[in-house]
Amino acid sequence: MKYAVLIYQDETMWATATAEQRASMHAAHGAFDRAVRDRVSLLGGEALTEVANATTMRRDADGDVVLTDGPFAETTEQLGGFYLVDAPDLDTMTELCALLPAAYTLEIRPVAAVSEDDDWLAANETARA
Repeated sequence: MKYAVLIYQDETMWATATAEQRASMHAAHGAFDRAVRDRVSLLGGEALTEVANATTMRRDADGDVVLTDGPFAETTEQLGGFYLVDAPDLDTMTELCALLPAAYTLEIRPVAAVSEDDDWLAANETARA
């Protein structure tokens, strides 16, 4: 099953981190990367730029696109990056994600397998089982 690991953090954490703290965070990501590649499949992942660079797209009542600079809502933690991992189960994912920096809030979410012939809701129900 594919899992998305969404990484939330206070983005000021990196800007105020010491060189040692940054090195420790890089080391934790390296340990996670090696463990995932040794045990399961790393399908992708990226760090994201600061939330100030985000653009939020919505549609108004008439269906017209409305673009807004920044995120949908102001929060103390922002989405800072993600990994996409193919692993057998949530237990494996939580064990692997424990290697990432403790300062992060991680959202581990199964990726729904959807095709043109699939019912999206049925795919989501299967992911929860």
